[in-house]
Order: sequence, then C-alpha cells, then structure tokens
Amino acid sequence: MENEACAIYLRLSKDDGVKGESDSIASQRMFLENYCNKNNFTIIAEYVDDGYSGTNFRRPSFEKMINDALSKKFLCIITKDMSRLGRDYIETGEYIERFFPENGIRYIAVNDGVDTMSESGGNDMIPFRAVFNDMYAKDISRKVRCALDSRRRAGKFIGSSAPYGYTKDEKDPSKLVPDKNTKDTVLRIYRGFLEGKSMLLIAKELTAEGIATPSSLKRDNRRKSNAWNSVMIKRILTNPTYKGDITQGFEKKINYKTEKRYKNSKNDLITVCGTHEAIVDEITFSEVNKRFNKNAKNT
Repeated sequence: MENEACAIYLRLSKDDGVKGESDSIASQRMFLENYCNKNNFTIIAEYVDDGYSGTNFRRPSFEKMINDALSKKFLCIITKDMSRLGRDYIETGEYIERFFPENGIRYIAVNDGVDTMSESGGNDMIPFRAVFNDMYAKDISRKVRCALDSRRRAGKFIGSSAPYGYTKDEKDPSKLVPDKNTKDTVLRIYRGFLEGKSMLLIAKELTAEGIATPSSLKRDNRRKSNAWNSVMIKRILTNPTYKGDITQGFEKKINYKTEKRYKNSKNDLITVCGTHEAIVDEITFSEVNKRFNKNAKNT
C-alpha cells in the first residue's frame, strides 16, 4: 500500500504550556512522526506556530499551510488533537466540517479520533470537542486575568515595559526605579507646565531638541515617530505613577479571543500608593493636576 503524503501542524501557546512537556513542539512532532510511520503516511511538510493562541487563526504557519493545501502540495493535514488546530469553536468547526471537505483536504486529529475521510466515531464528537477546547481557553484566560489583577493590587508592576521615566529593578522586575536617562525629562515636563507652558508647546520644545519619545524607546521602535505631542505630555502629567503610586489597568481586552482593547474608566484603574521612588513630589503632582483640571483646553 502506497503511503499517503501529508503535512503535520504543530502549535503551542504560553497558555498551553502550563500542561507541561506533553504538548511541547518536540513532543507533538515525535508523536505525529510515530503515528505517520505506523499508518502509511509520508510527511512532506511541517508547519509550526510556537507561541500563538489557538483562539486566533491568523497565525503565519497555519495560513501558509492552508495556502499550500489549496495549491495541492498535499491533501492531508494531521495534528495531535483538535486543540492544536485551534480553540475557537466556530472557526475550528468551520475548517473541519466545511472548509476541509469542500476543498478535498483530509484532516486527522489523532488523539480525538477525527478523520474527515472516514466514518469514525470521533467525527460525531467534533462539535462537542470544539466547544470544550474553547471553554478551556476561556477558563485559562480568566485565571490569568485574575492572577494579574492580584499582582496589580499587591503593587507589583506587570507591564512588558516600564512607564517613561522609569525602568524595571534588575533584582525585582515587578518594581519600578527611576531611569537616569529619562527622569529629568519628566521633571522638565512638570516644571514647564507649572510655569504656564501649554502641553503643545512643551511637546514642540522636546521634539525640536530631539529628545526621544516614550514610544521610540520601546523595543519595536523601528517605525515609531520621534515627535512629541500633547497626548504624550498629558499622559505623563496625569499618571500617579510619577509620585510613587503605581497605577495600572489603563486598558482591557474586549475578550479572550481578540487582541483589541478599550480604555478603562478612571474608576476601573488600580492604584497602590507608595510602591516605588517618586520622580515628582506629591505637592507638585497635585498642583499640576489642579491646574490641568481647571484648564482642560490648555493644549
């Protein structure tokens, strides 16, 4: 019997990683190689999305695999189980029960007993497994969100990058310390505002002097503009972090299936007092915000 050509798809996200080595990329590969050797499949392509959530199908290797399958480079795709293909129950079901059959693509999820080219009993469970996998992703998202909120309420900094003017403590990344390279610019912004300068004027002065903006200092700074604006200045003038009170939770994801975010209201922000060294004192911060609130048009 001639071996059937196939592609194997491997996926792992940070959330999946909590289950341990059994779902690692290396373990998935070994599992599928053994399966293919025993069941007359020849692997002609391998696609790996390492670090991508299953709730979103916009993954580079997955999209390339689908395009290659449509180009008839292979007509069979195999994963360890359905959750490796995806965890969004709507899109997972769409691919398995409609897209793959309509395009003559055989799909096998080994551990779930799914084979779209057979009458296997596992096929009857596809909708239920898809929902279960989706619920797992939702539960993990909820647990992660609760854990992060607990750390915020304990005064731990959990952001990927420190606010402008600060850096992470080398010994404790959850603690902020003033950044010697940018803290003076923060002080200058506060002093300039107290002197009567508008936020727009302060921004123009900083831009003219070539002082790096908060966004340009971040890791993905290749396409960031180095022009200051009044919005940047406003964020610095109104952020209690600069008086030593860490404030977090400015944005929130719409839900666990999207990266889109919305801004939280002031009532939803989490502020913990006295967590780190202040750049501006309490009196200065209070005076700046009194003036700011009286003259919201001072831009």
